[in-house]
Formats: sequence, C-alpha cells, structure tokens
Amino acid sequence: MPGIVPPYLLSRLAATHEPHLARAAAAARATLAAPRRYLPVRANLDLSVSGGALVVEASPAPDRVISDAQHREELPGIRVRGEDDPVGADAAVAQAFDGLGDTFALYWEAFGRSSIDGVGGTLAATVHFGDRYDNAFWNGERMVFGDGDGEVFTGFTQSLSVIAHELTHGVVEHSGGLVYSGQSGALNESLADVFGALTEQHAAGQTVSEASWLIGEGIFTDAVQGTALRSLSAPGTAYDDDVLGRDPQPAHMRDFVATSADNGGVHINSGIPNKAFHSVALALGGYGWERAGRIWYLVMTRGSLAPSADFSAFAAETLAVATEEYGEHSEEVAAVRAAWIGVGVIEDDEEP
Repeated sequence: MPGIVPPYLLSRLAATHEPHLARAAAAARATLAAPRRYLPVRANLDLSVSGGALVVEASPAPDRVISDAQHREELPGIRVRGEDDPVGADAAVAQAFDGLGDTFALYWEAFGRSSIDGVGGTLAATVHFGDRYDNAFWNGERMVFGDGDGEVFTGFTQSLSVIAHELTHGVVEHSGGLVYSGQSGALNESLADVFGALTEQHAAGQTVSEASWLIGEGIFTDAVQGTALRSLSAPGTAYDDDVLGRDPQPAHMRDFVATSADNGGVHINSGIPNKAFHSVALALGGYGWERAGRIWYLVMTRGSLAPSADFSAFAAETLAVATEEYGEHSEEVAAVRAAWIGVGVIEDDEEP
C-alpha cells in the first residue's frame, strides 16, 4: 500500500522549487524513495474443539503494542508501550495508542469484530518512522507513522481518520482482499476512507449531520490551503494549494479519471464510492456506523465480493445486503439505490 498520502501529491511537493518549502520538498523526495517491504497477512487463531465443534477464542479488548523507530527506516523499532504500561511523555505514542483503541472500539461495538483480523489479534504500530517521513501506511502487519516535514505535513498520529483508514486496509485483507489497482483498488481506498470517517464519528459520538466527513483533517500545516486529504461529502474540495495543486477526486462517473498513475487512480477515483456512501448515510440519518455502515461492513467482510470487483459489482453487493438485512422495499434499499444512481454507477432503471 502506498500510504495515506497519495504518490501524486508527494510528487508535486517533491518537484517544487519554492525556497520556503525546500525542507518539505526534500522530505517528499525521501519519502517517495524509501523502501517499504510489504508483509503478507498472518492471523494468529486460538482454536479448540468443544463437543465436536471448532471454537475460535477472541477477546473483546484491544491488545496494543507501540514501537519507536527512532527516526530510522527500520521496523518494528523499540517497544515503548503496551496495554499495561504508563502513558509516558511522547505525544505520538499516546496518539497512536489511543487511535488503535478507538478503531478497535468501532469495529467491536458497532460490528462485533474483535480487532483487525476478527479474532483479537494484536494491534501493532510504529511511530517516528524515518527522518521527516511524509506518510503513514499499513504494511500487512502493523501501522507505521512518519512525523511529517513540519512545513507541509505534521505528525500523522494526530488524525484518527488516518489511523483507522490504514487499519481498515488490514480488515479488507483479512476479509479476502481487493486487488490494489483500478476500480477494485479505488474500492479498497474508499472502504478505508469510509471506516476512517466512521471511527472518528464513533469516537466523538457524532451523527452524520454533525460529522466533517474529512480524511486527514489536521495533518496539513497552516501553510497549506486546504483542510484535509479527502472529503467524502464533497470529493475534489479537500485542498486547493499553489504547490500541492487541487484535490483531483471526482464525485461522479462522468468525471472518472483514466490514468496509469497511482495504481490506476486508486486514491483519485475512490471519491465516487466515497460520495455514494456519504449519500446513503445522509439519507438514513442518525449514526453513520449503524445502517449505512452495517451494509458497507457486511459487503466488505462476508466474502461474496470478488477481489477484482468494480464499482458496479460493489453497488450490486450493497443492494443485495440492504435487501437481505432490511427488506426489498425498505428505505435502506431506496437510499442505496439512489446513491449509486446519484454518482452515475448505475442507471435510474438499471437492476445491478
């Protein structure tokens, strides 16, 4: 996974010749060049047999371990905090620890899922990765956070939506995965954004109308003309900056971006399913993790979505789940259908 900050945004920053952003440009170039070894998914299951039935033991409490890379690009780093350890003075450690806990809380309290793997696995994270590293990413085993360059990006542990976004990539992987390219890759990114936003809302107790629907709010410095990396409510409006350019996300299929960059536009075209989810959540009201979030969660985790699924296939799955859960003539089905019509994925009279 390339991380929460899209490669096209880092490339723009790396190419700038603005004197006041010299350090940020150098940091962006170093971030793009830094190797990241992706680790395959490993799930640790506690299995037993009771009465001839296979029993999976899972704990409804998080098991968090935070490590410090000490500004080196080496993982996992030195262990600095676990569940029974004191808070300590390092803000990034505390923020990462709390963010992992908030993400665990959403998945457990809203969906009955214990940790990222669903069976209570350890939530691991490394802070202070690299020197002024301009990203955060999931490497198949742990969350990794850079501290930012201080001129354009601040520390990535400050944003709960960033933490939950990256951890959700782990949920997608443990649920069967989505090929990280083209429309399936954009769905992968969109699911991460959706549950990143829902985690933030769940932690704050916000309804859909109260929420900001922003991903990465607070990780830009005041020098940047923008509020966040992405907006689910208004894709394409998160930033418009002289150096970083304008947020390129479309909100409708008529503006779909055909590109070979960014793994086929995975961070760009994710704006379309993002907008669809926001529309469903807004139409149903209340808390976003309840009906809208439940539909999206079941599609993500029940195993019926092909790894190469495109937007139309995902839309069909959301309609199928909404019908199964709430009934063919329910307001949930109507909201889901209207949302996908609204972003141009299905036609008004189409049966996906």
